[in-house]
Amino acid sequence: MLTLWNHIADHISQATGKPFQMSDRRSVGGGSVNQAYKVIDESGSQTRCYFVKLNDAGRVSMFEAEALGLREMAATETIRVPRPVCWGTVEYSAYIVLEWLDIGRGNTASWQAMGHHLAAMHKISSPQGFGWNQNNTIGFIPQVNPWTDNWVTFFRDQRLGYQLKLARRKGGHFPKQNELLQAVPNLLADYFPQSSLVHGDLWSGNAAVTQAGEPIIFDPATYYGDREVDLAMSELFGRFPREFYQAYDAAFPIDPGYAKRVPLYNLYHILNHFNQFGGGYESQANSMIQQLLA
Repeated sequence: MLTLWNHIADHISQATGKPFQMSDRRSVGGGSVNQAYKVIDESGSQTRCYFVKLNDAGRVSMFEAEALGLREMAATETIRVPRPVCWGTVEYSAYIVLEWLDIGRGNTASWQAMGHHLAAMHKISSPQGFGWNQNNTIGFIPQVNPWTDNWVTFFRDQRLGYQLKLARRKGGHFPKQNELLQAVPNLLADYFPQSSLVHGDLWSGNAAVTQAGEPIIFDPATYYGDREVDLAMSELFGRFPREFYQAYDAAFPIDPGYAKRVPLYNLYHILNHFNQFGGGYESQANSMIQQLLA
């Protein structure tokens, strides 16, 4: 284990151009997919800290895609994300090193800013349509992103269809899956969204506010899609404060038909949770499918 941490310290030193002497490391919450640590250098006049995530070496591409997604969002200069420092493998482990951001408590102003900043990022489009330059992951489940010029086709095939295929391999039973996939064009009829740069996994656990009050988003599953996928997921596991939605709508008005698309877009995440964790997500997905087909 010492070799791992020495390697990471050396990589931080190379990436930042300043020697990093790891004087301490502390386990911190990092979700259900990775091990997470705060690493600290107190050797200089100013303490330096970074956030490190670890996983099996075979998952280094997951960290690479995360870093590239963070860079893509940061390049828009719209909303704060943690800056990726470096990533790689050593021995049996993959790692990514990110900027450490001290989390504070949000207030009305910070959640209004979150809405404004996310709306600004969603205004960033791609002439290539829907997808991204590479595949990535959502959690640890693959997310495929071939460029597609039609949103209905992309969401049906590369989001719902792909997750349902993985679910079948896992032993999931979704008796109306074919009926659902056939219904997607009708469920999205007369709706032609622009492609928007989206976070892709924007639940309440992946959004926060720094101690200085600046909104931040992290742990992305980045691609260009319908901006409503981010808004829908923000309602799935504990809704964001209402000030967020009010500010977002003021900056980038939400389509009147948004509410009816929320269950369709969130079905993707429930299927993904079934593929990661199993359990009751199968019955929840089937209930959602039944609701969508009613």
